[in-house]
Amino acid sequence: MTIIETFRKQAQQGLVNIDEDVIDLTFEQVRAEFPIAARRTYLNNASIGPMSNLVMASVETFLSDVRDNGRNNYPHWCAYAEDAIKSRIGRLIGAKSSEIAFAKNTTEGLVAVANGLDWREGDNLVLPSIEYPSNVYCWQRLAKQGVTTKWIEPVNGVISVDSVAEAIDRRTRLVSISAVQFSNGYRHDLDALQELCRSRGVLLNLDAIQWVGALHLDLSSGGVDFLSYGGHKWMLSPIGTGVFYCNERALDQLTPSMVGYHTVAKSEAHMDYDLTDYRPGAARFEAALENFPGIWGMDAAVKTVLGLGTRAVEAHILSLVEHASERLRARGWTINSPHGPCEMSGILSFSGPVDVVALETRLRDAKIDIALRAGRARISPSYHNTLDDIDTFVDALPTF
Repeated sequence: MTIIETFRKQAQQGLVNIDEDVIDLTFEQVRAEFPIAARRTYLNNASIGPMSNLVMASVETFLSDVRDNGRNNYPHWCAYAEDAIKSRIGRLIGAKSSEIAFAKNTTEGLVAVANGLDWREGDNLVLPSIEYPSNVYCWQRLAKQGVTTKWIEPVNGVISVDSVAEAIDRRTRLVSISAVQFSNGYRHDLDALQELCRSRGVLLNLDAIQWVGALHLDLSSGGVDFLSYGGHKWMLSPIGTGVFYCNERALDQLTPSMVGYHTVAKSEAHMDYDLTDYRPGAARFEAALENFPGIWGMDAAVKTVLGLGTRAVEAHILSLVEHASERLRARGWTINSPHGPCEMSGILSFSGPVDVVALETRLRDAKIDIALRAGRARISPSYHNTLDDIDTFVDALPTF
């Protein structure tokens, strides 16, 4: 049985035994399931990642079930998503399944925190000045409630833990930060951040969309209170899928800001309008029917990463970034991403004496896909990429 046949069969059967439905995979096997790999050198996974045949087969399997059976399998969908899929996601990020809620994207999770905490006038939060807008706008709206933002400025692209510590004062409720900065790929020291926030009694909220799917993550220490990520980047999942993690210790500090019939634990008792009976765990943040076709696809993406191994995926991606960095430097390009110990991620920012807009266009025409961020070029290779992809990309660049 081929890999795609196995994934399709699992999606059809809805296997609940989570210890047996993840198969060991190799990078060569997985690359063969990405049609884009035969057509383009795709190095823009930090923007929107391509989907594999495995993900597509799982989405199509779910849609076929709806086509053929309508609502009849709805109870099964809910049970399988809640039990099996969330358990696998928990394995992926080192969390309990009860701490996981499905979301449409990173923004939905960030907004759940911004709108769900009991803010008081005079409170403040700490935020780097180089965040993606999703981790900015939801906090700016809190100004109407008298909540202020304390901005941290980067030094050479780095937001140090010391600078976070200096910004925290007695009225700081929350530190909200991207685990990996989207523009330059700076990788934060999550262990140190967790220890800092824990020692100062401050909540820690992470935008992890540039981390999960590329780097190993283990939330089991409990130092992260809230975390959100969309599935369409490094997880290579369908657009409109994502995860909101709420540490069980922080659950009671967050009130669901968007409520619906899935918020409550009443199953089919639709005429019982008692809103006090929230669903247990993070599931209370799912207001209504979730994107099950996308979730089935996301499950296939999760099984792919687990099948490769999260540490192996990280090592593979970092080796591609390191190779690209060395070859770019040798050709006279400047590396703009922080490159210190444990600072590297799957994102590499670089620049040179060229018009980067024209460069990006020329590469795209040559079937090589990169991105432009903060006036610099950016690559983001994933687990479907190879060293040959990096060489193809670098060989297409001018030398200085």
